[in-house]
Amino acid sequence: MSTTEAILAAAVERHADSLRALSRGIHAEPELAFAEHRSAAKVADLMAAEGFALERGVAGLDTAFTATYGAGELVIGLCAEYDALPELGHACGHNIIAAASAGAALALREVAETLDVTVKLIGTPAEESGGGKVLLLRAGVFDDVAIAMMVHPAPRETCAATSLATTELALRYLGKASHAAAAPHKGRNAADALTLVQVAVGLLRQHLEARQMLHGIVTHGGAAPNVVPADTSALYCLRAPDVESLHQLETRVRACFEAGALATGCVHEVTQVCPVYTDLVPDPWLAAAYRRAITGLGRSPMSPENERLGQAASTDMGNVSRALPAIHPTIAIDCGDAVNHQPEFAAACATPSADRAVCDGALALALTGLAAATDDAQRERLIGAQRERPERVGGY
Repeated sequence: MSTTEAILAAAVERHADSLRALSRGIHAEPELAFAEHRSAAKVADLMAAEGFALERGVAGLDTAFTATYGAGELVIGLCAEYDALPELGHACGHNIIAAASAGAALALREVAETLDVTVKLIGTPAEESGGGKVLLLRAGVFDDVAIAMMVHPAPRETCAATSLATTELALRYLGKASHAAAAPHKGRNAADALTLVQVAVGLLRQHLEARQMLHGIVTHGGAAPNVVPADTSALYCLRAPDVESLHQLETRVRACFEAGALATGCVHEVTQVCPVYTDLVPDPWLAAAYRRAITGLGRSPMSPENERLGQAASTDMGNVSRALPAIHPTIAIDCGDAVNHQPEFAAACATPSADRAVCDGALALALTGLAAATDDAQRERLIGAQRERPERVGGY
């Protein structure tokens, strides 16, 4: 271990108690997208207390912030997520993400002047739904960032994780209310429209292309059984391997929505809930550097070949990776047979295994930043790409 690597490791160890407390504290008070006031404050307050220049409410988002240290030309960005899931809490482990990114930033602070880098921790709200990173990209928060990194807890260890492109569509049907027994013929049943959509979508699934998928829930199905429902709604999530495939899928799904309206005499409205999440494209060199770092910490990530077979989830970090060099590896925690978005996984995200993931993830990210800063060819590549990048990137 080099002297600089030892400094990073010592910094993570020195802050280990604070990082574990941060992760547990966020986990104990789960907050939903764009409402992560306590969670964002916990991360931001820690960074401010450690001497980072703090800007709250960036991009007009109350729960977004930046915490910056140093003045080097190479800006290393670390993304902190902290939103939770409805009813499940931190079943995706964003508490671990936030603490690991904070830990990496604190470690890199120790060598920022020596490496001639700027460390920028970016508090990114609303990953589960809302596209916080896309909004921050569009607002220019990532314009000066040369690389962006984060690490996500999961049942398996990966270094070059990918993801599916996704969009969320809110569907509403408006019909006509009537007495369900005395005058059903005078009604236009908006709940029937939803039923037809569910059947149509179910039949469509057998004709989807590889890695296209869709899933939805009814958010309002009516108010009383003796009243023909006149106002119903649903929420659908569409996924595909890339944005072009996603647009093709959306065209077919919207036809199913229209069919429900035509068959029942209702009118329908479709609203895109949040920005499109693009597929994640990790930077190969950064992913390889992270692999060396995490392996050196005694962890055993999946092989690159097996990693490519596991594409399923979606993240707005995909949009970041399309705009600048980025990685979004996963770090394994002891969760039994549970997977992300299950209550058992939420419980696993506040355990000694999760605490270890915070510190290991923080150090692996810091070591990856160190590798990028000290490799002359990569440093030149990253800084050059940042200079040439158009401002206000963000895509869809």
